[in-house]
Amino acid sequence: MNALAGLGRFTGFCLDTMKSLPRRPFQLAEAVRQAWFIASVSILPTALVAIPFGAVIALQLGSLSRQIGAESFAGAASVLAVVREAGPIVTALLIAGAGGSAMCADLGARKIREELDAMRTLGVDPIQRLVVPRVIAGAVVAVLLNGVVSAVGIAGGYVFNVYLQGGTPGAYLSSFAALGQVADLVSAQLRAFVFGIIAALIACYLGMNAKGGPKGVGQAVNTSVVVTFMVLFAVNFVMVALYFQLVPQKGS
Repeated sequence: MNALAGLGRFTGFCLDTMKSLPRRPFQLAEAVRQAWFIASVSILPTALVAIPFGAVIALQLGSLSRQIGAESFAGAASVLAVVREAGPIVTALLIAGAGGSAMCADLGARKIREELDAMRTLGVDPIQRLVVPRVIAGAVVAVLLNGVVSAVGIAGGYVFNVYLQGGTPGAYLSSFAALGQVADLVSAQLRAFVFGIIAALIACYLGMNAKGGPKGVGQAVNTSVVVTFMVLFAVNFVMVALYFQLVPQKGS
């Protein structure tokens, strides 16, 4: 029952946030500050994580393609793996682990200092003032970070495939053009957008409901990261399954 009650409260929190999105005054300055903050703590780890992701994918698929005699499609497999899966997954992990934990800690500290109660007393809606800008910032930064991950991962895969595995630049790029399509990138960006919203909502909800002083804030941060990971992997599976059902694939 506690889990169901918590799910119900979180659903109500999400609905309140969605209703507050078009409500004036718009907190544009706060959204920009939050977006800059999330990007500043996420972009370097994202780029550093994307390089080994692209390299490992290129090495594994390059070896597999040689075993089955399909070396010419190693580039397509590597790029599609990065764009379709590695990009959104890395983005989800970094947004949840870096951006989400920072949001949860900030709102949790405000909660235990009773700032949120003071805002309500003054007639200021904490959801509109604090949560909405963070949700917008999380969604926007997630889309941008997904682009960074895709670009860095593709570049890393290209270097490893061409210079370490003896592949040719032309085959690496032309094979992707034969199998890839714009819908792959659109799907990845859409998933990153949804992941950013979900990570921000979970982090803000747990932060605003933190209890027990500084220790409670730490527990809320840990819980937000774990719960966000679990939810994002489940949502990713559903969205990928829907994509393959709804969008015809090239070469099939």
